[in-house]
Amino acid sequence: MRFSVLDRSPVRRDGGSARALRDTVAFAAGIERLGYHRFWVSEHHGVPGVAGSAPTVLAAAVAGATGRIRVGTGGVMLPNHRPLVVAEQFGVLEALHPGRIDMGLGRSVGFTAGVREALGHGKDAADGFGAQVRELLGFFAGEHPGVHAYPAEGLRVPPFLLATGSGADLAAELGLPLVIAPVRGERALAEAVTRYRDGFRPSEWAREPYVVVSMAIAVADSAADARRLLVSEAWATVYSRSHGVFPPLDPPGEILARSMTDRERRRLDETLDGQISGTPAEVEDRLGTLVAAAGADEVLATTAAYDQSARFDSFAALAELAGLNALV
Repeated sequence: MRFSVLDRSPVRRDGGSARALRDTVAFAAGIERLGYHRFWVSEHHGVPGVAGSAPTVLAAAVAGATGRIRVGTGGVMLPNHRPLVVAEQFGVLEALHPGRIDMGLGRSVGFTAGVREALGHGKDAADGFGAQVRELLGFFAGEHPGVHAYPAEGLRVPPFLLATGSGADLAAELGLPLVIAPVRGERALAEAVTRYRDGFRPSEWAREPYVVVSMAIAVADSAADARRLLVSEAWATVYSRSHGVFPPLDPPGEILARSMTDRERRRLDETLDGQISGTPAEVEDRLGTLVAAAGADEVLATTAAYDQSARFDSFAALAELAGLNALV
């Protein structure tokens, strides 16, 4: 079982976006020392609480600051870009850091109408995701007469498909590794993975199905401390549902002490209950259940805690639980 990390470059109150990005690069170096397999960054536009808006640029910085860990995107939102440009970007990354680059691809579009307009794409841009993925992969294979995506052409950057909606079915059809999160519950996750495995068609990119389960995970000496690590991002998620804006992270103590409506409190508890937190034994038990339900080959963990030191300690505890080989 492989264990990897996704970092969205969360902005912390009074920290700012520049600091968040520098924190991501420094965090990646620490994650490498702990023995994790991959370190991925994400793409969000116009989000006050997330600094990661240019994943291939940030991946280049991460790859330059590390030496062994695989580096990639979770993911590049392909409807926002032209496949040729995405192929060229990953070609450059692979040329500079051969054998270490992953190409995670998603189908989300801008969160608001203003962002979508600025990007030049409407909501319907996601409808062509399958064709966009095929076009992108074709540039690596040199399948577009008269157009060459140098230096990507001829290179093999492993593609991963982030599952949203029918994403699992598309990954099966194209023969690509699947990245999926239990956002609709573990039963829906298991059903999607079953469809993926049953419908998988071997390709030049993957001969067999490969499932990466993504999940927020926090490990601490006590269940209360572990749950507290997840409060800041969980509250930002709850806030975004009612205000349309994902804000910078606040300290968990302040969040838990503030007045909330019954609906907000219920949503916060539901969000936290849907994540994995606890002592090492508790996390091992719940994570084992999730991995078994998904038949997962790899776990992609994410924890956007307000306290950077406590977050790193959590990933260190998870690495020990997973039996990862730390670098000396």
